[in-house]
Amino acid sequence: MIKKNRTAKGIKAAKEPKTVKTAKVTRTAIIIIVLQILSWTLLACAWRVTGFADWWATHIFRWWTAAAGTVFGVFPVSAAEFVLYLLVIWAVGSLALAIWEICKSEGKRRALWRSERLRPLGIWVRRFLLVASVLWFLFVTCSGINYQRTSFTDSAGIKMQEYTLTELKETCLWLTEMVNEYADQVERDGDGVMQLSLTQHETGQLAAQAMESLGDTYPLLSGSYPTPKPVTFSRILSLLSLTGVYSPLTIEANYNREMTAYNIPYSMCHELSHLRGFMQEQEANFIAFLACTGSENADFCYSGYMLAWIQCTNALYDASRADWSEVRTLLPEEAQLDLTVNSAFWNTHEGVLSEVSDQVNDTYLKVNGQSDGVLSYDKVVDLLVSYWMENFGDI
Repeated sequence: MIKKNRTAKGIKAAKEPKTVKTAKVTRTAIIIIVLQILSWTLLACAWRVTGFADWWATHIFRWWTAAAGTVFGVFPVSAAEFVLYLLVIWAVGSLALAIWEICKSEGKRRALWRSERLRPLGIWVRRFLLVASVLWFLFVTCSGINYQRTSFTDSAGIKMQEYTLTELKETCLWLTEMVNEYADQVERDGDGVMQLSLTQHETGQLAAQAMESLGDTYPLLSGSYPTPKPVTFSRILSLLSLTGVYSPLTIEANYNREMTAYNIPYSMCHELSHLRGFMQEQEANFIAFLACTGSENADFCYSGYMLAWIQCTNALYDASRADWSEVRTLLPEEAQLDLTVNSAFWNTHEGVLSEVSDQVNDTYLKVNGQSDGVLSYDKVVDLLVSYWMENFGDI
């Protein structure tokens, strides 16, 4: 009796772990399937159901943004950056451990004939798919759906107008005049290059205030904004030719703290615009222009007009070299020095990584409905010229 009882207990004990393991596998599979179904259903609604993306942006995403700002606002640097590093370390480290366990079992002859020998790899695959499904769900709910919402220009009633070469040139001349006005007002270092008058954190706070002020004119942008976060290891962004990045994982606006100073206020506002669900890059550029030039801070005004000047004069260069040359000579020496330093900075970091990054970004934008890919950033010229025509064209 005692021997049978021990045997019965031994058999029962051997079966329980398998039951637990099977339950874990089933739960993991169910969670992955549910997340995938929810994600693709929401995307289908955004693409096919009229008004769904607008409703989502104003009723769901807006509140998620406020909640994320409260949670992740306590971190002075990008939380998403370090979450990403931890995910990479976990993925690589756990895969290496799984492979090591498999290699160890190679020396056990009995294990060679068992499917359980590959069980560590199977566990890693399930966990990886679970994490990937969670990240995909966060991307869809915090970014993907918003790509299908009504554009900012349509929502705000901003009229897009056809324009001529002359009107493009006049816009460039106006922007040159504004750059000239603020080039003398910003602080400069010993070499004459623009530097921020405040710390980057204080500049970030002003960026949030500038966006909040812009919300008084455009209600769709109203509400409070979190302070943009610098990427701690910004060299990575520099090598990828990125001035900033919006993180759907933590709903944060992140920027490259290494780049030339006049880029920073504009990039902060650009990324913050994504927190209102406006994902089209040309519109984010236009919103950044409006926020910067509407600020009372000279750094922001100079940044806004400089970036707009670069975008419009690039278009003028393609349309008429002679007109471009005429406008270019009117730029003050201080601004020309800033442009030279900026070009040198990005040229230093050009390479394979920046080319790959450009191709990935181009594909990403096209997949999400921006048919022009990375060229969509330059489409802001249409908005800027229309803005000039609307406000100054008849003067």
